[in-house]
Amino acid sequence: MIGLCLASIRQKLYQQLSVTAYPEEGLSPLNKLVAVIIVASIVIVTLATEPTIYEPWKDQIIAADITIGILFAIEYILRLWVAGEDPEYKGLIGRIKYAFTLRALLDLLAVLPFFLGFVGGDIFLLRLFRLVRIYTLAKLGDFSIAMKHIKDAVKERYMELFLAFMLAMVVLLISSTVMFLVEGPVQPDKFGSIPRAMWWGIATLTTIGYGDIYPQSALGKFCCSITCLAAIGLIAMPTGIMAAAFSDAFQRHKKTIQDRHHH
Repeated sequence: MIGLCLASIRQKLYQQLSVTAYPEEGLSPLNKLVAVIIVASIVIVTLATEPTIYEPWKDQIIAADITIGILFAIEYILRLWVAGEDPEYKGLIGRIKYAFTLRALLDLLAVLPFFLGFVGGDIFLLRLFRLVRIYTLAKLGDFSIAMKHIKDAVKERYMELFLAFMLAMVVLLISSTVMFLVEGPVQPDKFGSIPRAMWWGIATLTTIGYGDIYPQSALGKFCCSITCLAAIGLIAMPTGIMAAAFSDAFQRHKKTIQDRHHH
């Protein structure tokens, strides 16, 4: 009787925790709760890096972090337990096999910060890996279909994106070479070589313009102006390609939903 009861509970938990076993579209209520906890943990860890927030709320932040760590540990153990519902992971050997899958390893990364926190050390980056689990949880239903459409649309335009990148590299090399010839004698520490001038070229072509390196001669300023104008087109080109790709992806996703509703 107890065995049958546990089997029933395990089956229900498997449907709630597995993104493929849930009979309805989208995420199960339990996986939605897990997603909320993941986001909450990232928010807490991020706010904890600010001393003016961490010091007054230190006890509450530590308590919340411990609570979230315990919840992730329970979730990880439950996922290992219910994995046996999948014929591929039945038995002890099957669960060991499941423990080394990418999904299970990401689950483990969500748990490790809780245990490593007692050891010490800076594990902030490890906590941020929890955010990756949002993607693994969301690989189902409309979100998964939308992501596939976006990936396909970008893949169709990879040649245009590659050509835009190559054009940017050519303009970068030419502008850096010109500035090396024009400004090199005036500012050898900043434009004394083409690689040095490339730092200026990258900052200019990406329209960042840090201002730490800039031309001083009249000819150098003229060449810099030409580069700045070229940068406008170079930035607009891949932006336009990506915008068209996303537009196509959204149209495909919309059509997929409409076709599904019609059927």
